[in-house]
Amino acid sequence: MGKRKSQRAAPTKSKTIQPLDTQFDCPFCNHEKVCDVKMDRNRNVGFISCRVCQESFQTSITYLSEPIDVYSDWIDACEEANK
Repeated sequence: MGKRKSQRAAPTKSKTIQPLDTQFDCPFCNHEKVCDVKMDRNRNVGFISCRVCQESFQTSITYLSEPIDVYSDWIDACEEANK
């Protein structure tokens, strides 16, 4: 009688990490990928501006903040102003 072959589990594939965007759609002129986010971590300020319509927004950030956080703060401020 022969010995049974052991079955090894296939190695797991590591997930690739996709970097977050730093360019976003402008809520004022509706162009795509024209808003650039700059984050000044020394001064704790996030700055976003549109290259087409020249709209800009500035907000305070923390060490955990990412560019998407600055963009979402801008969208929230626009919605609050429209109320």
